[in-house]
Amino acid sequence: MTWIFDSHIHLSDPEFEKDIPLIIKSMEKLHIKACCVSMDNSNSIQTLNLANKSELILPFIGIHPEKFKDSLEDMTGLIEQNKDKISGIGEIGLDKTYVESDEDYSTQKQVFETLLSLAEKHKKPVSIHSRKTLDDIFEIISSYSLSGVLLHWFDGNKKQLQQAMDMKFFVSYGPVMLYATDKQILLSKTDQDKILVETDGPVRFSKCFGFKPAQVTFIPSVVFCGCKVLRKSYDEFSIILEKNSMNYLGI
Repeated sequence: MTWIFDSHIHLSDPEFEKDIPLIIKSMEKLHIKACCVSMDNSNSIQTLNLANKSELILPFIGIHPEKFKDSLEDMTGLIEQNKDKISGIGEIGLDKTYVESDEDYSTQKQVFETLLSLAEKHKKPVSIHSRKTLDDIFEIISSYSLSGVLLHWFDGNKKQLQQAMDMKFFVSYGPVMLYATDKQILLSKTDQDKILVETDGPVRFSKCFGFKPAQVTFIPSVVFCGCKVLRKSYDEFSIILEKNSMNYLGI
């Protein structure tokens, strides 16, 4: 049976803590694996501990751009100590929403670049936050040789999507695609071997999701929407996604 990967979810968020046994059971039943991304040092340790509960949880550790003031030295040590346990490095990236000055943005870039260097060194995939900073990210990443790059929750334009495809990056689409025509159009223009799906839980989505925290169990709905856009059967699209996910993860 095909495995579907939620390529980006914050399972170590407190929102999910009390439901983890049920979530793992659901993942087993639905044949879903999850790339559990982290926010900072403390949350990364929680992610590592959570991954010990199930082999279906693939741990990614790193410093989110919102947390750019967190200890980079500690994170470097944490990655080095757990390089054989982690599946990737993330969530990392850039976002000017969280900075108040050029100096802050410079620090955010330094954190991002250091973590990219570690991903390159240890041949780990990265899960990247790129809200309104795609052009800067394209410029920075071109200096690195990375095994797998995911622009999670891709929100760029068609030209930026083409640049991502030219750079052989993966892009992921989530629950918002079910009701956002622009995301469906972007999906239709994405190279099929670079498509991934995600939930970004516990982010809340509107419309049919009723602003409830996104669950890993939303993934089949995202896949179903994608197969309609691409005019493929659910099984066909699932096989494509499984292959893409394994290529991204290097497994």
